[in-house]
Amino acid sequence: MSSFVRVPKKLIEVALPLTAINEEAARRKRKAPAGYPTTLHKWWAQRPVAAARAIIFAQLVNDPSWKWELEHPGEIPPNHLKASWAKSRKRLFSILKDVILWENTQDRSVFERAQIEIQKSWRETCNLNREHPLASTLFDPERLPGLHDPFSGAGSIPMEAQRLGLDVYASDLNPIAVLITKAAIEIPGNFSALPPVCADAGVGSDRLFAVENWIGASGIAEDVRRYGARIGEIAKSKMGELFPSVHVDAQLATERPDLQPLVGKSLPVVAWIWSRTVRSPNPAFRHAQVPLASTFVLSNKPGKEAFIVPEVAGDEISFHIRRGKPPVDAARGTKLPGKGAGFKCLLSGSPISGEHIKSEGQAGRLGVVLTAIVAEGPRGRVFLPPNDTHVQVANTAAPQWEPNLEVSGSTQYLGTKVYGLTKFSQLFTKRQMLVLNTLTESVLSEQLIIQNDAIRAGMADDGISLAQGGSGARAYAEAVTLYLTLALGRALHYGSAICTWLPKDSAIARTFTKQAIQMSWDFVEGNIFEKSSSGWAKCCDVVAKAIEFLPSGGSTSVVMRNAGVVENIDQHSFISTDPPYYDNVPYADLSDFFYVWLRPALKNIYPELFATLTTPKAEELVAFAHRHGSKDNAEKFFLEGMTRAMELLVARAHPGAPVSIYYAFKQSETKDTGTKSTGWETFLEAVMRAGLAITGTWPVQTEGDNRSRGLDSNALASSIVLVCRPRPREAMTISRRAFMRELNQVLPEALDEMTRGSGDDRSPVAPVDLSQAIIGPGMAVFSKYAAVLEADGSPMKVQSALRLINRFLAEDDFDADTQFCLHWFEQHGWKEGRFGDADTLARAKGTAVESVKHAGVVYSAGGVVRLLKWAEYDPGWDPRTDVRLPIWEALHQLIRVFRTDGEGGAGAVLATIASKAEGVSQLAYRLYTLCERSGWAEDARAYNELITSWSAIEAAASKVVGPKQASLFEAA
Repeated sequence: MSSFVRVPKKLIEVALPLTAINEEAARRKRKAPAGYPTTLHKWWAQRPVAAARAIIFAQLVNDPSWKWELEHPGEIPPNHLKASWAKSRKRLFSILKDVILWENTQDRSVFERAQIEIQKSWRETCNLNREHPLASTLFDPERLPGLHDPFSGAGSIPMEAQRLGLDVYASDLNPIAVLITKAAIEIPGNFSALPPVCADAGVGSDRLFAVENWIGASGIAEDVRRYGARIGEIAKSKMGELFPSVHVDAQLATERPDLQPLVGKSLPVVAWIWSRTVRSPNPAFRHAQVPLASTFVLSNKPGKEAFIVPEVAGDEISFHIRRGKPPVDAARGTKLPGKGAGFKCLLSGSPISGEHIKSEGQAGRLGVVLTAIVAEGPRGRVFLPPNDTHVQVANTAAPQWEPNLEVSGSTQYLGTKVYGLTKFSQLFTKRQMLVLNTLTESVLSEQLIIQNDAIRAGMADDGISLAQGGSGARAYAEAVTLYLTLALGRALHYGSAICTWLPKDSAIARTFTKQAIQMSWDFVEGNIFEKSSSGWAKCCDVVAKAIEFLPSGGSTSVVMRNAGVVENIDQHSFISTDPPYYDNVPYADLSDFFYVWLRPALKNIYPELFATLTTPKAEELVAFAHRHGSKDNAEKFFLEGMTRAMELLVARAHPGAPVSIYYAFKQSETKDTGTKSTGWETFLEAVMRAGLAITGTWPVQTEGDNRSRGLDSNALASSIVLVCRPRPREAMTISRRAFMRELNQVLPEALDEMTRGSGDDRSPVAPVDLSQAIIGPGMAVFSKYAAVLEADGSPMKVQSALRLINRFLAEDDFDADTQFCLHWFEQHGWKEGRFGDADTLARAKGTAVESVKHAGVVYSAGGVVRLLKWAEYDPGWDPRTDVRLPIWEALHQLIRVFRTDGEGGAGAVLATIASKAEGVSQLAYRLYTLCERSGWAEDARAYNELITSWSAIEAAASKVVGPKQASLFEAA
């Protein structure tokens, strides 16, 4: 009896409808609909529903070609079989395209079709292996294995596996991640189809309460609304006076005629806008505090524009509100022009440097001043000037408890620390902390009431806790408390002194607009008792809506564990996971923001998760130099830890399906030798060391336009989904020459498959994603061998293999920056494109958008990227001192000089860059051909003129000698 496992090729190893997946993922990333999983609680880099569902389905469903592949390995199938497989794939893609749509989430029939296909493929796999000695354990056709995600984060992957009918196992080292995942996949099943227990049905909801069937977790969701409303009323009774309304008097109306209809009325306040202040750096005004306002614009909605006007009288500054289109300089407040230029003192006009602000902050001398009040009027938001009463009320807040724990981590991600805001308590106003304290106390006091209500509703009074897996009255009360605490987390997210005002939306921005806690100079304090994104009622309703869409079937297990410990990887499970991205997101440091506030409410419900004062950090698998002493030590820690985790996946994953691993990182280090992608290469190195062979890679859009890091930064745009299987123990070793020969055999056919598509059979890979997609078949060749040996006998590095694969697609030997520019030009010409697409392409080419920008050939800002035309290049350019000179820049500088100084000037340039002459000529030919085929006549003419004058330019270059050459550029 053979112990060899026969595994059918899976759909994910052959084809995916990428266009449909990416369009749905991008649509939901741009604006999360009500009930979307990301609205349950903030987490960083959560996978979109479409991507997770598609990958799991395609990972478990057999490709129609599987029988031929097993019986005729390496043979070319006849055309009639290819046509039959295409028809079958079209049917599978139809199922997959329905499954990924968010609007189908609660349509059971859609998921039943997908589950039938998964079960069918599983039975086929079991039949192939019925003679296997472990068939009864591994290949029971009546028992589909579960899916385990050992880096589960907020649980997106296991949640979607649960919808697809699998038992799920999730684990993560971070307690906030584990808490969210428990709330998403573990708890709903314990209380499925139960009606709400709160008898006060008229509070907190506009439902029709004659509901006959409470589907899934909708009953517990309704209780979150009802008890949340009661908690809001209790909190308001305790501290409502701290949130006064604003009175519109006649004097104010004389200054603002638009307020005349509101004279005598009191309007509820939605938010207070504050600006941080420092002492003036001018000695004459050192006694005065001056505002650091990043903008004075309150609203730029057409027809509703409003802005702040500061007025100076002696050493006093007052703030007034004006309606109408703001003047240009209002957009930058008191900031000076230029990046990092600091601020201007309104009293003296003196510049306020960043160093002055830091020293004032570290000395504890940052202050605040109220600059505007946002009220709710009969016809929308009304902007009013500050008044002393509201300032005095805010100053009376005195919280009994403050989270005086240190903000840990690098200032790269925790920018408030350099300004003296080093404790979590300093990230909130006193009033905000009092609100959070009061809500926490009210939630906890409500827990016993909920338990008694649950007993009266007929739940078992068994005393078994939620952590023990209970489903009685105590566990139910703890579950509602947990969800209310997640609503508290949302209130935190919209209720810190980091939140800013969004003039385009007239709304409050969240704390985490990036994957960082960044300093905000103007911040907004929302009214927790009003109807806004920061309001308590809204927070409860958003969480409740998310609960209604959570799955509630199958067996689930969610634990806080380290993925590098063998006992923590479930044996014989399918694996789909999304590991940390090298040093891109400091999950533990950032999640402390929530942890320090949620711990008081939940430490008695989940003592294991909240046993420490802050989140565990030493074992977190990220490469941060500040934790490990140096970059080299951090990289070693990451490589060893990730290798160990991947080895465990190899050893314990079920052999019946490949492993799918998301990875979406680009960390660039620019050195004299070029730019290397440390995170991506280190991760691939770990995969290779662990004994995994890559059978495919798919570029899946996972971050969208509103991703958490800055749009014009080295941020995540696409995840590269690696499809892996264990490398055979008998894998051979081959030479570099043999590897290149096999690449040249495999990659042309793979490229053709990716680019042509075939009608409705499959979507072609988008051009911007092609460079990443081609890595799949290339690395499949590389990773199937025990080693690829260089000429000196040393094993080839992953970086070298990636370079060879990328060279095939580039069809030339251009540098990485030029390859990026060339392929970007093919898709966009000189037009703007999305930064996310540029980042994906740059990552594939072994460079970064910021690095190409540093070379001076692209414009990158505000989430868009475009190539600079030769006329925009620096006229003071000196090739002798240009330390980063890609072929692309050399060519277009040459065109610029040729057009202004003719063949002689171009010859002088060419003489200086003689080593790049061949590459410049090749690129000019290629771009001329491209522009001619595309109908870009003007551009084609520019390259043609250079090409036709090339001999004359070379002749001019040959006449340039050293001293003349130097004097030419010195004169320039």
